[in-house]
Amino acid sequence: MPEFKVRAITRTDREQWAPLWRAYLTFYQAAESAEVTSATWARIFDPLEPVHALVAERDDRLIGFSHYLFQRSTWLLNPQCYLQDLYVGEDKRGRGVGRALIGAVVGAAKEAGAPRVFWNTHETNAVARRLYDAVAERTGFIQYRIEPL
Repeated sequence: MPEFKVRAITRTDREQWAPLWRAYLTFYQAAESAEVTSATWARIFDPLEPVHALVAERDDRLIGFSHYLFQRSTWLLNPQCYLQDLYVGEDKRGRGVGRALIGAVVGAAKEAGAPRVFWNTHETNAVARRLYDAVAERTGFIQYRIEPL
């Protein structure tokens, strides 16, 4: 695979970002909502929002993305960084793109003074978990959720 680069997302990336976003949602069996997609896109570029995005690009085509945000913690003085979404196109996996996107988020967190980067994945996501086990510590925490709406 020719070289790729990781960079901050720009407003002109929406047309290429959208199919990757859809594929990501499909992977997690989540229905796409035009309203949520538009809100997510707007939040990425709103300076009052803690949401940020990076993209991986090869030959002027987006091949992956990461969305991350900074959040307060009662355990830390500085905000921690939550890597909320990470996706690499199926045909581009296993070539260092995911690792590079994680590394770029870690770099952004370090620059922002965030002492921690963390994320979740589904227990059945074996391919991604191999990467995650190689680059991060599995903490043993189990997520519980209530959806009141």
